[in-house]
Amino acid sequence: MRILLVNGNTTAAMTETLVATAREAAAPGTEIAGATGTIGAAIVSHRADEAIAEHAMLKAVAEHDGAYDGVLIGVSTDPALGALRALLPVPVVGMTEAALLTACMLGARFGLVTFSLASAPGYREAVERYGLVSRLAGLRTIDIPLAEAYAKREKLAEAIVEVANALIETDGAEVLVLCGAAAAGLPALLQPHVPVPLLDGIVCGVRLTEAMVRLGAAKPSRGSHAPPAENRYTGLDEATTRLLRENAATPDHG
Repeated sequence: MRILLVNGNTTAAMTETLVATAREAAAPGTEIAGATGTIGAAIVSHRADEAIAEHAMLKAVAEHDGAYDGVLIGVSTDPALGALRALLPVPVVGMTEAALLTACMLGARFGLVTFSLASAPGYREAVERYGLVSRLAGLRTIDIPLAEAYAKREKLAEAIVEVANALIETDGAEVLVLCGAAAAGLPALLQPHVPVPLLDGIVCGVRLTEAMVRLGAAKPSRGSHAPPAENRYTGLDEATTRLLRENAATPDHG
C-alpha cells in the first residue's frame, strides 16, 4: 500500500517531520510518500492562508509522480478535503477529521489543544463541519507563534501538558486531540504525563487511511463526492488543470 501525505504549505522541513511520524505509525508494507506545496504560505495559520492552501493541495497532488492507494491531508484544517474526495478515485482522509473521529471511539467527550489564537476558530468550525459539537468538552489554545512551535518542541511540550490537564480537570475531556502539524509525534512522548488518551492527527490519519484503502468502498457516482462535471478553467497552472480535466465526470458517472 502507498499513501501520499500532502502538506499544503511550502515548508519542506515540515513535510519531512510529518512523513517521519507517518512512517512510524504505518503498518508493515505501507509506504509513505510526501508532497509539499509550491505556492502559498510557509505555514498555514490564517483564513487567507487556508484559501490559498486549497489550490496548493490540488497542485501538489497533480504534480506528484507515481501511483498511490490513498491520500492523507497534512494540514490541520483539512483544506481541499471535499475537492480531493470528489476528484480522486482513491480514499482521501483529513488529519483532523481522523483525530476527531478516533476520539469519539475512545471517550464520551474530547478536548482540543490548539496553537495560535488566529487558528483556533478554524478548529471549532471543523468540529461543527464534522457534526461533533455535542462531543466537544472544550478547546484551549497555547498562544505561541506557529514557527516557534515547530522550532521549540521542548517548550511546547511543557505547555501542552499544562493545558491538557486543565481540559481534563475543568472541562471534563476524556480524550485529547493535539491539533496541528506542530504536534506531530508529541502524543507518544507526552502520554505518560496525561491520564487520558492523547491523539495525533497524522498517526490517526495514517491508520484510518490504511483502513479505508483496505475497505475498498466504491467511488460514489452521485452526491457531493462524485466526480465534477467538465468545465473550462482560466489562469490555472497546467498540472491542476490536468487533474481537474482527467478526473471530470464521464457519461458513465452520470
